Amino acid sequence: MRKLYHTLCKAEVAVCGVGFVFLVIFVFMAAILRFFRISMSWNIDLAMLLLAWTAFLGADIAWRAGQLVGIDIVTRQFPRVVQKLFTIVIYILVTLAMIVILVFGIRLAWTERIRTYQSMPIPYSLVTLSLVVTASSMVVSTILKIKRAIINWNKE
Repeated sequence: MRKLYHTLCKAEVAVCGVGFVFLVIFVFMAAILRFFRISMSWNIDLAMLLLAWTAFLGADIAWRAGQLVGIDIVTRQFPRVVQKLFTIVIYILVTLAMIVILVFGIRLAWTERIRTYQSMPIPYSLVTLSLVVTASSMVVSTILKIKRAIINWNKE
């Protein structure tokens, strides 16, 4: 199970990186073509799709790696036990928020399945699915963070 999780994490990083590269290429190409008065609206639509996926996947990658901004100016004054308790409570709140986002993201993706892009025959729900995929991945990552925090409770 652990090997599957690590494989999925590596795939997420690869998809995010490739998506970001293509996002930059499409936006740059649209700018160059616009300079020559050639309009390709599918470039911008595809770039928006890639932006949603790379932004949300990047947020999950940053969350898993502990690279998101945190404010601990108040909690660092507390005893170590209270800090660990706050960490677990925050992780539980993040998990609950991600579950809410997951449920409503699934509902939104279902309602957006009929709507298509103006320039491409693909459903707009592909954008909202980025939220669903990322929220589910963040739930798993946060549950593993909670498990790690409980296991390491007596350490340090």
